[in-house]
Amino acid sequence: MAQPTALLHGERWPVQGFESIQPGTFDAATVVFPNMAAYRARDWTRKDGFIYGSHGTPTTFELEARIARLEGGLHCLLSPSGLSAIALVYMTFLKPGDELLVPLNVYAANRVFITHELAAWGIHVRLYDPTDLETLEFSDTTKLVWIEAPCSTTFEFPDIVEIAASAQARGVLTALDSTWGAGIAYRPFELGVDIAVQSLSKYANGSGDTVMGAITCNDKGLYEALKLCAMRMGLGVSARDAASILRGLDTLCVRYRAQDAAARFLVSELSRYGDVLRVLHPSLTACPGHTFWQRDCVAAAGIFSLVFQERFSSTDVDRFVDGLKLFKIGFGWGGPVSLALSYGRSVVSAEPLEGELVRISVGLEDPEDLLADLAQGLRLLPSID
Repeated sequence: MAQPTALLHGERWPVQGFESIQPGTFDAATVVFPNMAAYRARDWTRKDGFIYGSHGTPTTFELEARIARLEGGLHCLLSPSGLSAIALVYMTFLKPGDELLVPLNVYAANRVFITHELAAWGIHVRLYDPTDLETLEFSDTTKLVWIEAPCSTTFEFPDIVEIAASAQARGVLTALDSTWGAGIAYRPFELGVDIAVQSLSKYANGSGDTVMGAITCNDKGLYEALKLCAMRMGLGVSARDAASILRGLDTLCVRYRAQDAAARFLVSELSRYGDVLRVLHPSLTACPGHTFWQRDCVAAAGIFSLVFQERFSSTDVDRFVDGLKLFKIGFGWGGPVSLALSYGRSVVSAEPLEGELVRISVGLEDPEDLLADLAQGLRLLPSID
């Protein structure tokens, strides 16, 4: 056998009988079928065989199984990003003429997709106030209700149970962005929702180096519809990225609770600066929806927002952010390094915000060090004349 042929067709090292802490990473685009009968029996919705890299590998199937268990669901589908997971839900279950109900304070990237793509496809959108469910109005064409718990910038926490029950009574699907909960703070399906969408780039990954999303559900029919739509769009994730998320899951519970505790410490301390700012976090009684968070959750994540008094300009607040030593400037949350990012005054929220908003993502630094850094940053603000 010639050397090039021998290199390609030599016997492979057996993997049976080998076990390690982390599951194996199986990279694949082309998957080899043992015979034509196996090829003809292929089914994109099943996980008892392999078809092509975008269908899945042992590595991605392992991650899907773990995310399903984490969320308390039965079926999970990975997607290239959290936003692509959101878009996949919309494209699977909405068609021209259908209506989508979405909270007015929905994640900004979600809003942009709705405004541009869904509107252009003839899908009607009705906004509701998640803090006032009298505004949750259904019609004969309503097919899907989107829920965020909580809003990822202003942290209003909705009554998920009531929204899900209202939708179910009308035969309408509900989909929940559960990224903040991460499978730790609450169990989506125990609250009555049909679909849970999570950006695994955040807490699941925990390192800030991998982008991925996941969709979890209990109903097999919903899963199969999502899987076939993903197949037709050619969506898939790499095994190496999946392996990165799998490693992150090993420490998810410990990291989440540590960042939750640190955030609550900071929130409590910063609430004393009432003459300078307002603090937004579901654990605070003044936060809209606090009672629903208290009823439905066992944790509160590691992100919160600061709303500065109206007298401070964007230049003032930028000076505060730029002056922080430990907090880096960037999108995202759930990673090891703390982040701060100014959103200005244009944030859409259930309650009007009069001043500049800065979102804080708490990392794994010592909470006392983080507090000292925020305190010295606040001293950079101009004093009252």
